[in-house]
Amino acid sequence: MNWPALRDLEGWRRYAAAFGTVVVSTLVSELLYRSLDTTRLSMVFLAGVVVAAVWLGSGPAYFAALTAYGIYNFYLVDPRFTIQFVTAEDFIVLTVFLIVAMLTGGLAGRVRDAARRAQSRAQATNALLAASREFTSLVSEQAVQERLAAHLATVARGEAMISTGGAAVLHPPGITPPAQTPAGDAAPSEEAWVAAGWRTRLLRADGEVLGVAAWRPATTESAPSDDQTQLVHVLVDLGATALVRARLSEARTEIETLARTERLRNALLSSISHDLRTPLASILASATSLKDFGERFDSAVRADLLDTIQEEAERMNRFIANLLNMTKLESGALRVEPTPFDVAEVADQALARLGSRLGGRKVTRRLPARPAVALGDSILLEQALSNVLENALRYTPETTGLSIEIEAEHEVVITIADQGHGVPPQDLERIFEKFYRGGAAESLQQGAGLGLSITRGLVEAMGGSAQARLPQTGGLEVEIRLPAATEALT
Repeated sequence: MNWPALRDLEGWRRYAAAFGTVVVSTLVSELLYRSLDTTRLSMVFLAGVVVAAVWLGSGPAYFAALTAYGIYNFYLVDPRFTIQFVTAEDFIVLTVFLIVAMLTGGLAGRVRDAARRAQSRAQATNALLAASREFTSLVSEQAVQERLAAHLATVARGEAMISTGGAAVLHPPGITPPAQTPAGDAAPSEEAWVAAGWRTRLLRADGEVLGVAAWRPATTESAPSDDQTQLVHVLVDLGATALVRARLSEARTEIETLARTERLRNALLSSISHDLRTPLASILASATSLKDFGERFDSAVRADLLDTIQEEAERMNRFIANLLNMTKLESGALRVEPTPFDVAEVADQALARLGSRLGGRKVTRRLPARPAVALGDSILLEQALSNVLENALRYTPETTGLSIEIEAEHEVVITIADQGHGVPPQDLERIFEKFYRGGAAESLQQGAGLGLSITRGLVEAMGGSAQARLPQTGGLEVEIRLPAATEALT
């Protein structure tokens, strides 16, 4: 007989199993009687009673004790196969046997019942702790509903459903939900029964009804125990609290997103107000001077004013292009059709766009022996390189130089290095964030803080990468990597 399986027996099966232990005791007694020719075998029956008590509980143990008393009296006490008492000693022996069997079975049964209750409470506590830890880590209301349905189905040993006004969450998926559930305050503090054996309880937290939890055990042969019902109630209330926390977390995330968007908007407006006003003022002043006093100026002054108008207009054009690129990157609207192009030519174009802004700076170019052909968009790369170069010009002394090194092997690597003050090591990644401007930058020229952020976005849109590092010789290096074309340009 598989004794451990008897732990899960319910109802009359437990008493049938108890009767089986007495039958086994009787068979053992018969073997001992024939082998040893003795009828003093009460201990064998007591052992059977103890076994029934340990595995089946106090009720079956009492039943086994009474059954063992009757069989022992009828089967082994002389004269055998009768229920009469010949002597007072026989009566005393049988009475003592019955008392001992009842006490032993009762005590062992109560110990077993207490152990099962303790085990059940421990399992319930572990289940609640596991559910609580899991709910704490979830921030999505949908995820909380799914895990609550799963835990509820496990505890109820059947099926479960969670409904909060939208699509119901079922566990296991695909089951048929209950036809109707109590709504509103139909069951304000108690669980309710609905059709097909489903039981429901309102999801209530902070005085608000969030929805309905429903569950149905796989078998309805016996009613759920008080401990199981209490565990379900606590689990439902714990899930309701987790739902409220998830909603609050989503609301907090939305508020933080709005606040961050507002800060970015204010920073952008502040930057635009300066970076557009400055070139516009220069253009307006130069154009007005040419209009009012053009005839009085010599050719060199007029040329200088025209150069100012051109440079400031190009500056505005670059700034607006950065804003447009940032918008496309943020919205995911930037699409790149990769085509092969010569990286050295694009770098020369980016340097040419800077024009007189280079001043007396020395620019060192180191090119590979064979053409460096990359896959991507040459216009976007020119914009990215211009942003890096302009950033270097803006935040390094005019007496320092720049270097551009291009390498081409498995991929094309472009390294732009300056000889400025660099940035703190902890800010190497932050310089690629939108609107970030380091402490040294704050004391120099104004800027939107978009250049390097847009550079990385444009390069990544072409399937490449951009990163910064601090060389041992000082300054800052920005490295751009792009996929190399399989065939060189012809």
